[in-house]
Amino acid sequence: MSTSSSSHRRGARLRREYLYTKSLEAKDAASFESKRLLKAALAAGKAAPTELRKEYDELKAGVDAEDAKTEAGASALDDEYAGAGLADPRVCVTTSREPSSRLKQFAKEVNLIVPNATRVNRGGYRVDELVATCREADFTDMIVVQETRGEPDGLVISHLPHGPTAFFSLSNTVLRHDIAGVGSMSEAYPHVILPGFESKLGRRLGNVLKCLFPVPKPDTKRLMTFSNDDDFISFRHHMFARQGPEKVALSEVGPRFEMRLYQLRLGTLDNKDAENEYVLRPYQNTSKKRKTL
Repeated sequence: MSTSSSSHRRGARLRREYLYTKSLEAKDAASFESKRLLKAALAAGKAAPTELRKEYDELKAGVDAEDAKTEAGASALDDEYAGAGLADPRVCVTTSREPSSRLKQFAKEVNLIVPNATRVNRGGYRVDELVATCREADFTDMIVVQETRGEPDGLVISHLPHGPTAFFSLSNTVLRHDIAGVGSMSEAYPHVILPGFESKLGRRLGNVLKCLFPVPKPDTKRLMTFSNDDDFISFRHHMFARQGPEKVALSEVGPRFEMRLYQLRLGTLDNKDAENEYVLRPYQNTSKKRKTL
């Protein structure tokens, strides 16, 4: 899994270009927020906020010139998944070092539920070596499953080539062979259901999850559900069959587990000094009214 020095230099240069361009966009964030406040005031028939009156003419001209895309503040750099759907994703699935037999089995099942995934034995390779090799092999994402004392308790999704990287804790992990009466697993591209992802961060995380999966055919009978409830995400995998015009039968084919996001980082897994978009803080665990996603 060795890489040439030229590919390292090219990757570093692309990363610097990406961060520089994104920093230029960040400078426009204050202007975008000011235009949003002005537009809300105009829509409500109110006077412009006091702090905006000095630059009212300039902001009003900007608001009048906006179209549907610029109004949303969207750009290809704000959304690293802007090209999703143009080509099927390719996902690398691997584990932490010296995995237990249960973690290996869990990695196999993650490899089965994600179409176009390739499972790679970790061996003694470092994280930076894994990321560099995945870039060279044109993988779009890398999934790393982790454990504590033989129980899967962590999952990392890193989008390539520039990020973001989402870190999840896992709980209540149930493998396929632990589910009574489990059905056979289809290899069709699944429909992905994401209820409860309502905030800006939630929609961002929804992109991280759904872009692991290719665009399905309309008639596929396979479902992947990531259901958010109070920032805890329940994953379920089902097959369904219609039994009438208003009746559908579901059969769980596993695995199942609960996820909680504790960090979202702008860079890839090997960029430890990259900027954090979100970090779970201890006080958030006791804030009953605060829902991040």
